[in-house]
Amino acid sequence: MKSIDEASPQQWDAVTRPAHYNQGGMEAIDYIEQQLDEDFSFYCEGSVLKYMHRFKYKQKPLEDLRKARYYLEKLIECELEKEVQRGG
Repeated sequence: MKSIDEASPQQWDAVTRPAHYNQGGMEAIDYIEQQLDEDFSFYCEGSVLKYMHRFKYKQKPLEDLRKARYYLEKLIECELEKEVQRGG
């Protein structure tokens, strides 16, 4: 895959690769995960709650539901990683 700076608008996605979060060679979500480390799961959980709450008030409810699903998948990945680290 091309770097973020080389990606065309067709490769951007409002949910998983929004153009405005892909500046400077590192996606915002990757930076947040790097900074929060083991607390990243709390960020994901909060994001799921946020998007689940607001989808019914938005003009594009499916987009917010997809965002909630995206963060839920990230949360599941975090929990799976913790389980592996615990040896389970």
